[in-house]
Amino acid sequence: MSSFVYDALPMRVVFGSGSLARVADEVERLGLQRVLVLCTPQQRELADQVAELLGNRAAGVFDQARMHVPVETVEAAGTVAVDLEADGWVAAGGGSTIGLGKALALRTGLPVVAVPTTYAGSEMTPIWGLTQDGRKKTGRDRSVLPHTVIYDPDLTLSLPPSVSATSGLNALAHAVEALYAPDVSPVVSAMAEQGVRDLAAALPLIAADPGDSAARAACLQGAWLCGACLGSTTMGLHHKLCHVLGGMLDLPHAETHAVVLPHVAAYNLPAAPSAAAALNRALATDDAAAALAYLGSRLDVPPGLRDLGVAASDLPRIAAEVLAHPYANPRPVTGPDLETLLHTAWKGRT
Repeated sequence: MSSFVYDALPMRVVFGSGSLARVADEVERLGLQRVLVLCTPQQRELADQVAELLGNRAAGVFDQARMHVPVETVEAAGTVAVDLEADGWVAAGGGSTIGLGKALALRTGLPVVAVPTTYAGSEMTPIWGLTQDGRKKTGRDRSVLPHTVIYDPDLTLSLPPSVSATSGLNALAHAVEALYAPDVSPVVSAMAEQGVRDLAAALPLIAADPGDSAARAACLQGAWLCGACLGSTTMGLHHKLCHVLGGMLDLPHAETHAVVLPHVAAYNLPAAPSAAAALNRALATDDAAAALAYLGSRLDVPPGLRDLGVAASDLPRIAAEVLAHPYANPRPVTGPDLETLLHTAWKGRT
């Protein structure tokens, strides 16, 4: 067996139907007295419900979370928190809201309780991201890890099948990259394989019946596992591409991951046979990249980057930014190879 290092992340997970009702207990357990509830404008109703459950431990609601976590949004939330004398955060929503909570934790050191409503999995990682002047900066810091994550499958029942699909494929991409990361370990490999299996099996069930509570729970479990994998390993070409695309062009986060996933998998998996074998087992196939593309088509995910509004003229500057600041990757990334990959992803599935 090859040598490895596995550094477990300190996370408390509360999982199960109706778990949202325990949010006040979790806040009290952390000794917090005045928490600011974070959400997007679209999820204000949920945030108000959380605030009601918190009672006098709720300092207020900040409902301006935005995709890719603009610096201006973080500053605005921080100002509100100071005015309200908040001593912590409850981030209720998807990746945008949880990303805001993590950015605020990075700046203030105040603890976060995460209540995910999508399958992004970012709540399980110490990775933060901030966007300023069209460039998304990311980093790792354990201070941004939520102290508690409350997974309540009931909160995902209203998630539209299209959003469920892209959100789930976003999480699945975390596991794919973790399997060929330079710091992968047997623990991460096992979690990644099971997370891919959970999501690949359950997402089509949700597409067929959005009210399938068992499939919703399976997807949330898969997102948890896939996010934990990303939190324990080094990101590669897939995440670098998505960060550049999102920061430069303000593309929808989950959709970008879903579109890019099979193309980067096809590029990298020939150089990562152990990862390919694990994915083949999880997807019950002998061609994991093709199976990922087929899964996207079954879930009616946009076929290519051009369907997300990317122009062919954008591709050269995307490639230049990726090559200027590359991430670790199992296969060397050259200019011609990257241009071919981007053009294929722009055109869409084959």
